[in-house]
Amino acid sequence: MKYSVITGASSGIGYETALAFAARGKNLIIVARRIDKLEELKTTIHKINPQLDVIICTADLSVTDEAYILYNKLKGYEIETWINNAGLGESAFVADQNLSKVETMLRVNIESLTILSTLFVRDYADQEGTQLINVSSALGYAIVVGSITYSASKYYVSSFTEGLAKELELNGAKLKAKVLAPAMTETEFAKNATDLDHFNYKENLPMYHTAKQVAGFMMELYDSNAVVGVVDQNYEFKISNPIYPIIEV
Repeated sequence: MKYSVITGASSGIGYETALAFAARGKNLIIVARRIDKLEELKTTIHKINPQLDVIICTADLSVTDEAYILYNKLKGYEIETWINNAGLGESAFVADQNLSKVETMLRVNIESLTILSTLFVRDYADQEGTQLINVSSALGYAIVVGSITYSASKYYVSSFTEGLAKELELNGAKLKAKVLAPAMTETEFAKNATDLDHFNYKENLPMYHTAKQVAGFMMELYDSNAVVGVVDQNYEFKISNPIYPIIEV
């Protein structure tokens, strides 16, 4: 049996992506901190397809050691797709940032993503049909003042994944690395990034996508041979070749 791993699966893009993979008959390993939300997702998946195997793993990826623990826990499963979707935000000018929150964000967005990507590549680079998809952001390709630390963390995700895709290509690997870069999406993300009790998307934003729409973009990228799937400034989703210039040494 083969499995697709999705981190940050308890809500938003990760939740909807899990449902999209379930609709295609994929066995799933769903990862997040909140076990109640994962149990809810598992129940919903089994309504779509009761034959699917759904493994629940709780992990707090703001704790670097838990990235290693998570991966080692999954050594007994054959994985065909690993999606690093877990991510945090910070919406503040640098001088006003909550540094504790920033440290947590960087551990999730950069450290744990890098660890999990590296471990997966080591084990699966030569496995046919395998994919690593890292979720970045449109702000991983454009800087917005007031969120530049978050943006910088997503620049890392975008450049790391694009570079990894090139390394795999040069080494003749069968594993494909891809980066999904959505724009503002109706999830819990904005509420958590701004520390607001509630964030109304319709009242505050002229354009945004739903998590289900972004899960659709995820599947479009998954089905393609492209490296990048990015939402542009007009909120149109585009599949493309790598965007950053790459120097081969």
